[in-house]
Amino acid sequence: MSQPQSPGSHAGTLETRDLTIRFGGHVAVNAVSCKFAPGTLTAIVGPNGAGKTTYFNLISGQLKPSAGQVLLNGNDISSLSASARTHAGLGRAFQLTSLFPNLSVMENVRLALQSRRRVGLDMWNVWSHHRDLIERAEQLLDSVALLSKHDVQASALPHGDQRKLEVGLLMALDPEVYMFDEPTAGMSVDEVPVILDLIRALKARGDRTILLVEHKMDVVRELADRIIVLHNGTLMADGDPETVISSPVVQQAYLGLAPVEEAA
Repeated sequence: MSQPQSPGSHAGTLETRDLTIRFGGHVAVNAVSCKFAPGTLTAIVGPNGAGKTTYFNLISGQLKPSAGQVLLNGNDISSLSASARTHAGLGRAFQLTSLFPNLSVMENVRLALQSRRRVGLDMWNVWSHHRDLIERAEQLLDSVALLSKHDVQASALPHGDQRKLEVGLLMALDPEVYMFDEPTAGMSVDEVPVILDLIRALKARGDRTILLVEHKMDVVRELADRIIVLHNGTLMADGDPETVISSPVVQQAYLGLAPVEEAA
């Protein structure tokens, strides 16, 4: 079910091969094989408990697989830690604010930028010599509508603002692969467009691989080039949004709709 790719490696090509994890006798992710190419946005959908976040955890390194591989640009990264995968170019908006909860919003972004540029992490001595990084930090905070809160401690932000900061930090790291796990969860209606506009802009660049776990089907329909459906940890469907969403098996398993013969 994975998408074919032309010969030659492209930065940002992500692949899982028979990726599997078992918890006791329960198989949470069952031999999922998929390839994700730069310039595409793939939405990963499925009912609660389908294995979506577990699959993300296996890719980003929070969980160790029972079997299978994760490859980035053709290199097996299955044995790498989560932090090593980040340095390799795999980025996930996932509790990133917890890294520096007692620092300000600006300081969080500063450190992410310094890490990305490998400038060094002594922000007190180094930062003042890198005006370009300061300007970039301000641009990122403005893009996630947090510039006015640049001095606020990260842990003191409301939940919606913390999610925006997560995305801002991920943008600062500028990975080859962006992984968004329900990026708008817990946000107010007014806050959601900020994040969706950022994801649209990333997609428009055409040089990044984007994975999105999302329950809002209107968001999926608009943003996704491709949808994969997980059900009980198994890859059940993989294709373009119109085809996948209209599939009877997907409508029953994910959308909870009655079979066609019963819906008359």
